[in-house]
Amino acid sequence: MSPDGPSAYPDAPADRDRWILERRPPRNRLDPRRPYAFLVEAEPGPSGGPAVDVATIFLTNRECPWRCLMCDLWRDTLEETVPPGAIAEQVRYALDRMPGLVPERSELKLYNAGSFFDPRAIPPSEYPEVARLAAPFRRTIVECHPSAVGRRCVEFRDLIGRPLEVAMGLETVHPVVLDRLNKRMTLDAFRRAAGFLAEHSIALRVFILVRPPWLTEAEGLEWAKRSLDFAFDCGAATCSLIPTRGGNGAMESLAASGEYAPPSLASLEAAAEYGLSLREGRVFADLWGVDAIPRCPSCSAARVERLRVMNATQQAPPPVRCPECGGPTDPAGE
Repeated sequence: MSPDGPSAYPDAPADRDRWILERRPPRNRLDPRRPYAFLVEAEPGPSGGPAVDVATIFLTNRECPWRCLMCDLWRDTLEETVPPGAIAEQVRYALDRMPGLVPERSELKLYNAGSFFDPRAIPPSEYPEVARLAAPFRRTIVECHPSAVGRRCVEFRDLIGRPLEVAMGLETVHPVVLDRLNKRMTLDAFRRAAGFLAEHSIALRVFILVRPPWLTEAEGLEWAKRSLDFAFDCGAATCSLIPTRGGNGAMESLAASGEYAPPSLASLEAAAEYGLSLREGRVFADLWGVDAIPRCPSCSAARVERLRVMNATQQAPPPVRCPECGGPTDPAGE
């Protein structure tokens, strides 16, 4: 699975865009005045404090301009900017349907399948009302491409008057794979954006892929660890480890040519355990879609539960031992 080997995947960014778009299935039909999902979940508090409720609202908005190879979030986006007032209406709609939520003891995630500070996705005219709705919460978390990090982050933070956290996709520090993901970002650009956030007292959350395309199982784990090191060196307060998944057409094409395979649960466990061992910040394993990861029928349930405990406690329980698959904690590679 060498990233330098032959592939039908193009080298030029414009050609990559076309290749990715040609393989897409249809997007979902959405109401621009309704979030496409919302939920309340618990996360350990910052600095290892008690768990807090996190109200997560998945905003419906225009698709971001980047065509990242691994992204499947575009399926829940629009092809045009939402009407005036639609984003605030979505936030109100979701919050009104979260009974029992106490904002003063909770955090708010506004995730929009792209960049919150992309003005074509979230019009800046929406900031004052969205900030008013977010102000009662202890912290607000939004997501953004590094190239869109700038003065709008500071303006929105000031409107809220409470701590703001920005989540950015680092994905991987593997120099060849990062370029081929078509994210249009360099590690230097990521570090500059992280430095801007730190300079303005805005916390940083980082998304990291476990086993992106063109890497073996062992390489995927090794580069996930290096990516954790880089993220914390950039000042990350939280890192979220995301098992690279299919579902967008492009990843299925790479799987068919032997250039992509999902990570094992063992790799996800080992990456999370390594991140926790650094004691630099919170580390979460993203368990959305975990059922799609190749599984051992004898131990997978125990492994997923171990990951849930790691997420909740920020501690690594004893490893799972399995007589069927051997129950490795650290994959031996391919």
